[in-house]
Amino acid sequence: MKTILLAEDEVDLRLVIRTTLESPQYRILEADDGQAALDIARREKLDLVLLDWMMPGVSGITVAEELRKSPDTANVPIIMVTARSQRADRERGAELGTFAYLVKPFSPLELLHVVEEALS
Repeated sequence: MKTILLAEDEVDLRLVIRTTLESPQYRILEADDGQAALDIARREKLDLVLLDWMMPGVSGITVAEELRKSPDTANVPIIMVTARSQRADRERGAELGTFAYLVKPFSPLELLHVVEEALS
């Protein structure tokens, strides 16, 4: 079973993503802010992180930076899930070594495809 951290502050979107990914293959852990995401990442062995950029408190970008610094999470694929669609934003995500960058709104099929690709 693969463990996925879903860090998203929008409750409705978190529910949609969780519902899309619900499967016996995946264990989904949820965080509604950046600090909660970091706390989970420190205590769990993660296979994938779905990360919103703009969250209260600690931003998704800061979370990604911290994940890349830790030997336990440095190589865990990160998929940014964000409304930020500017080229500079995508470049910033790429600088952090994100596996993919999904701009909201996105289709559930697109999400599934990217998640399956990241975990393969």
